[in-house]
Amino acid sequence: MSIVIATPEFLQRPGLAAVLRALPQARPVGGCVRDTLAGVRVADVDLATPTTPEQTIKALESAGLRAIPTGIAHGTVTALSEGETFEITTLRRDIETDGRHAQVAFTDDWREDAARRDFTINAMSLTSDGMVHDYFGGVDDLRAGIVRFVGCSATRITEDYLRILRYFRFFARYNKAEPDHAAVAAIATHRDGLVQLSAERVWSETSRILAATTPDRALSLMQQLGVLAVLLPEAKLCPLNALPADPILRLAALLPHGIAPLNLSGAEAERLLALAGPAPDETASEDDLRRLLADTPPDILLGRAWIAGRAPELRDRIAAIAPPVFPVQGRDLRAAGIKAGPQMGQILRELRASWLASGCHADRAALLAELSSRA
Repeated sequence: MSIVIATPEFLQRPGLAAVLRALPQARPVGGCVRDTLAGVRVADVDLATPTTPEQTIKALESAGLRAIPTGIAHGTVTALSEGETFEITTLRRDIETDGRHAQVAFTDDWREDAARRDFTINAMSLTSDGMVHDYFGGVDDLRAGIVRFVGCSATRITEDYLRILRYFRFFARYNKAEPDHAAVAAIATHRDGLVQLSAERVWSETSRILAATTPDRALSLMQQLGVLAVLLPEAKLCPLNALPADPILRLAALLPHGIAPLNLSGAEAERLLALAGPAPDETASEDDLRRLLADTPPDILLGRAWIAGRAPELRDRIAAIAPPVFPVQGRDLRAAGIKAGPQMGQILRELRASWLASGCHADRAALLAELSSRA
């Protein structure tokens, strides 16, 4: 089916307009069409075209635009126009898939290209006159609040098992009705295919699920279908909707021990482990909080408070305190005649313990006076 809509704002961007003038047969596709119909602000705009990559590059360069062959084997060219970038991919059909990658051939058939996409709501395209081309019922599914695979669910999944996780990402954002029966049956059957995927792809998609505004329904369905057990065997499902949309914070809420079998960066893994520490008590005094902040970064302490379900007042108190900094350094002790070595380290530890006992209020002069009184 096809419907006509008011010209979307993103089509009026100068950079995109220049690209479409150079490639009059090209159409915006996928997410930008879906989000326009859903009333969601469009960020990135991807395009498809029946022209070959070589023809696309020639047309863009003839129009004075820069063209970069970013994924030429798969038909993708990146256009630079008015400071924006646009991925333009030649219409394709799958020749062979192995659950992770696909071998493709180019085509000029829009429906054939749409048929290889994952979900009906992602398989629509748009012409510059506002005509939405919808070959698989994406408009109706979006209105009904249901995420469905294009065609046979099992086929779409076994072409690329990452589509299981993509289903839950879009489920969290767009699915308001009951889950599609064919989709959940196919996911339950093929969930073990996720182990074939690279850790990078799995974490990339999992982090997007956790970043959804309200991921709880999606995560509950993942647990019911056995997907969560494949991804995160140690996870303990808990409500996440009330937490900030921070993937690592929400992952820490699911994993009490702070260790995830995912390909996190070093900084992400370190933060995840830190968030597994104890949360401050709501009865903590200001001095107690200052002592905690002397050793724990504010975002970690706040994160622990969120995970533990502490009252907002406690989080406000933590946020209002500037993290105290121990005011004495080794050079201060050298100036007092103490040589570098084990003794200096011991004295610094003792002074810091005294500083913490004061609620981190003792300043440099007071601590050095204490040192002098010991002599």
